Amino acid sequence: MKIVVDDKIPYIRDALARITPCVVYKRGTEISAADVRDADALIVRTRTRCDERLLAGSSVRFIATATIGFDHIDTDYLARAGIAWANCPGCNAGSVAQYVRSALLLLARDCGLRLHGGTIGVVGCGHVGSRVCAVARELGLRVLVCDPPLGSPGFVGMDAIEREADVITFHVPLTDGGTYATRHLADAAFFGRLARRPFILNTSRGPVVDNAALKAALAEGRVRQAVIDTWENEPLIDRELLGRVYIGTPHIAGYSADGKVNADNMAIDALCRFFGLPNPGRIVPPPLPPGFTYTDDPLQLYNPLCDSRRLKADPALFEELRGNYPVRREEAFVR
Repeated sequence: MKIVVDDKIPYIRDALARITPCVVYKRGTEISAADVRDADALIVRTRTRCDERLLAGSSVRFIATATIGFDHIDTDYLARAGIAWANCPGCNAGSVAQYVRSALLLLARDCGLRLHGGTIGVVGCGHVGSRVCAVARELGLRVLVCDPPLGSPGFVGMDAIEREADVITFHVPLTDGGTYATRHLADAAFFGRLARRPFILNTSRGPVVDNAALKAALAEGRVRQAVIDTWENEPLIDRELLGRVYIGTPHIAGYSADGKVNADNMAIDALCRFFGLPNPGRIVPPPLPPGFTYTDDPLQLYNPLCDSRRLKADPALFEELRGNYPVRREEAFVR
């Protein structure tokens, strides 16, 4: 059995070696049709476009993406080709919530955000958005939730968020068609309707926020500040926008070691179920440094300004910073 794997997926190698000796690791952007022609399975991230160009004529029967999002997978083609696939819903929800919590604390410290008594609009309330809602409430924020596909009682429309929110944070998948398309959900018209000069956070998918429109809104004062982790045209991001935002990071909000291990385990579980293989055992995160003591300060565990400074110092390193990310642990796993 041959498996082709993105070489930036951490912690997974020992487990896969217990499944098969034939595992090929390659940079996600460099996985080619020749690499997968005789492969049985792929384990990828968002940087590998899984479509007819890559897969036609191959022996691939199963693809796992170690990510929540799957807009890099041509699901229509896979259905026609009889190729099964799986993603990892919720795998990094805790990690993204950690990122947002730290960002909110920093915005309160440095940019004048009022937490107690302020209002946050959470756009998208799936695995990640629901965790962000809990974090926001813990910090004392009033929470407005907009998620029309879920249609839950108590949710509001975008008009309420545009009118009332001091912070707006996006946690939606990237979709292009249908009633609830999210590409450029935050466009020039959206920024033109804002009533309160809010802070904008995007940790979902880059094109959910029109980057040119956001840059203009920052310049015009329609938006007070922004925290951007996901960008249009990654890794060739808008450097002028990067220079304007308070925090700009290289698509790593979900990159805690705990979130990555969750994704590894979910991908391997799905692979083993599909092929009827025994599971090689659970992967665990790396241990904390010797003598580490958590002091109940969330910024002690993770301060996104550190990632932001590295990216702003050299935006050309976007992929390197993302692919060689340092170990970061979540609060729930260090107490």
